[in-house]
Order: sequence, then C-alpha cells, then structure tokens
Amino acid sequence: MSQVAQLFTNGRSQAVRLPAAYRFDTKEVFIRQDAETGDVILSRKPASWDGFFAALQDADMPADFLSASEREQGTQNRDPFGAMD
Repeated sequence: MSQVAQLFTNGRSQAVRLPAAYRFDTKEVFIRQDAETGDVILSRKPASWDGFFAALQDADMPADFLSASEREQGTQNRDPFGAMD
C-alpha cells in the first residue's frame, strides 16, 4: 500500500514533506524522473565515491565488452562544453 507525502511551497520552490519512515540521513539527495511513467525518484546521495569504486572493482566484465578499436579511441580535439548555451 502506498503512503502519501505532503507537498508545500517554500519560497518559489515546491517541497515534499516525507513521512518519518522515508526520511534521509543526509542534506542532499539525487532526483530523477522516469521518462515513461513520469514518476519522480529520490535516491540517497553517497557521501563519497568509495562505494562506486568498490562496486566497479567487483564488477564482472566480460573480456569482449569493448573491442580493441573501441578501447583505443585516443583524444578528441574539441571543447567539451561547446554545445552548452
């Protein structure tokens, strides 16, 4: 069964008052929206990258994940922020 959270306005922003069972123990969370359902999803923002690097090291990558040509792309001579306006 779904629980309900209250929405309220704080200045010019909309905020969500989470029930106690869903509270986060951090100051910031990641937010994303599911493209198909439109659901808004909040996720815990890790305090450090340690968990990510540990998971990456334990990941089982197949030997043929990238071909030799895909691995050796070299550098690109372009402005990485050129398309941003």
